Amino acid sequence: MSSKTHSALPFWSVVLPVTAWAVYFTGMKTELIWQLAAGMLLIGSVLSAVHHAEVVAHKVGEPFGTIILALAVTVIEVALIISLMVAGGDSAAFLARDTVFAAIMLILNGILGGCLLIGGLKHHEQSFSKKSISTALVTLMSILVLTMILPNFTVSSNGPTYNDYQLIFVAIASLILYGTFIMVQTGRHRDYFLAESDNPQHHAAPPSTRIALASLLLLIICLGIVVLLAKALSPAIEQMVAAAGAPQSLVGVIIAAVVLMPEGLAALTAAGRNRLQTSVNLALGSALASIGLTIPAVVLVCLLYDINLVLGLDWTSMILLALSAFVVMVSLNHGRSNMLYGVVLLVNLAAYIFTVIVP
Repeated sequence: MSSKTHSALPFWSVVLPVTAWAVYFTGMKTELIWQLAAGMLLIGSVLSAVHHAEVVAHKVGEPFGTIILALAVTVIEVALIISLMVAGGDSAAFLARDTVFAAIMLILNGILGGCLLIGGLKHHEQSFSKKSISTALVTLMSILVLTMILPNFTVSSNGPTYNDYQLIFVAIASLILYGTFIMVQTGRHRDYFLAESDNPQHHAAPPSTRIALASLLLLIICLGIVVLLAKALSPAIEQMVAAAGAPQSLVGVIIAAVVLMPEGLAALTAAGRNRLQTSVNLALGSALASIGLTIPAVVLVCLLYDINLVLGLDWTSMILLALSAFVVMVSLNHGRSNMLYGVVLLVNLAAYIFTVIVP
């Protein structure tokens, strides 16, 4: 991702997340000053996470660097969802579905659309591997249909839900699909996910092992505080949403956007540097990890704690998801990009958010 040699970690990239953790444990979560400080430190922690992700990616190379960031964010996202579901019980039956769906829509339309737009404006046309796109999308579409569409049409249980046996099957199927994708991405077909041509400046000496390990630790620290601050700030966000007269479902979209900020900024930065393959790896890899790991983990928790789980999307959401998937497949089918594809995806994102606010 980065073209620079990392001989030392910038002071700000260490101080900001550490300060954020200290502020989080002050216990003044209802104070306006605390909320303002937490908001600023949250943004600083996101920027720090992006920096440390670049250092780690530079050390391990692609596509391992993008996988590390995607997995780190997803594991913490899963922990957040599970903690909220266990605390909320049956009232959180829709939480996993809504959070995962929001993440998928933000990734496919927002992150990918932003990357295509920025890359098109700055570099006119960018290239990437069509094989990497087809490999990722065929896996993603299968998991999406099995987890979020099919529950609406099964008859073993009432409503857009699966019974216990169906949940176990879907969880195992999701893990098999995601695990096979990772095996393909890092093993026999790793070349699919590497850029065909690379700028020589990207071959600068990688950071030392000590710096890379420190960045990996700080990356986890940054991602952890991003999720915790997002959770702590959610009551204030709920109040603002309520004051604006918007539905509470908008809160889930905002929280998902905050959690995805590190991946989003890393992908946008790569697109601006004419490394669209890295951006695509990040976006589609994040989408696959978000659903391929989250659903099995949530299924396990729901079965253990006897929590109802609603997975099926409503018709409006299914139409928007189908539109997003179709546009992404058409846009990335040629191995070349331009800014029009980015504009279309960003308009789709606007339509999704608009229908959340005005159902």
